Amino acid sequence: MRRARIKSDGAGFYHVMSRVIDRQAVLDPREKEAFRKLMRKLEAFCGLQILTYSLMSNHFHVLIKVPERRDLSDEELVERLSLIYAPPFVKEIEAQLADLRKDGADDFAEKIKARYTRRMFDISEFMKALKQQFAQRTNVRLGRKGTLWEERFKSILVERSEHALNVMAAYIDLNAVRAGMVKDPKDYRYCGYGEAMGGSRQAREGLALLMSEFGVEPAWRRVRLAYREFLYMQGEQKGLDDFGQPLRPGFTPEQVAEVLAAKGRLPLHEILRCRVRYFSDGLALGSPEFVEGIFGKYRERFGLKRNTGARPMKYGEWQGLCTLRNLRREVVSR
Repeated sequence: MRRARIKSDGAGFYHVMSRVIDRQAVLDPREKEAFRKLMRKLEAFCGLQILTYSLMSNHFHVLIKVPERRDLSDEELVERLSLIYAPPFVKEIEAQLADLRKDGADDFAEKIKARYTRRMFDISEFMKALKQQFAQRTNVRLGRKGTLWEERFKSILVERSEHALNVMAAYIDLNAVRAGMVKDPKDYRYCGYGEAMGGSRQAREGLALLMSEFGVEPAWRRVRLAYREFLYMQGEQKGLDDFGQPLRPGFTPEQVAEVLAAKGRLPLHEILRCRVRYFSDGLALGSPEFVEGIFGKYRERFGLKRNTGARPMKYGEWQGLCTLRNLRREVVSR
């Protein structure tokens, strides 16, 4: 039996991640572009706000703000329906609502609206539509059958704090750097930062929302500088030497293993260049107070012997960040 996901009361921030079955590399550039376009349509339909994301060859990460649920006017609903449905269908719904309002049958009009608005302002509904619709399209194009995704999507509830959100965003935008695909995240077009640097209005709005949460002026000229500075502080090389080599190269698997075997703690700007399971398997991420609050809300899910919720993140200088789940094996790898 599936458990309901851990969610916030009202507005919340989530890191969601899903992987292709058997880790098949089916997301080529064409598929990534199709995924990005579908993601943006469903973002607008569901009324969510994507802060940043990363599309890799066999998995994806998205950092999303889910606003509080609110009522939509008939006009707003029709506008959102037009994003994902054919014009004749949208016109039919619009006409039905208009006729019902004219006849004073507001209750029936609201029931029609509820068929669609229940899919909005909800992370699970967004991910269900995204994964199902993309799988259907990809299966047709590739001539395959069956499931495309290996399991339920993973989700982490992220505290609305500057440190937690910025660390999560940096981890996502540095995916292609960790994979050795690019040296600078701005050169990877299938992540939020790369799309924003390429001129995308939606991607820029996502990063502006992220930075404006903590006092940065939402104008792109300000956001661009502030976010790039943060990315480079948290994991990127700061230039090249006289021989064209990075001044701060990445770690080898052997170096990571050596540090962890010695129970060493990597500084934040270095550990973000590693693969860290806390960001996909930790259930909730934030300050001890935030995680304890989530633990209290979902207390029945945990064993009777467990008295506290916050679990300090190991192997790195996380500056106080904790998770709800204490991971035991392969927490950090290269």
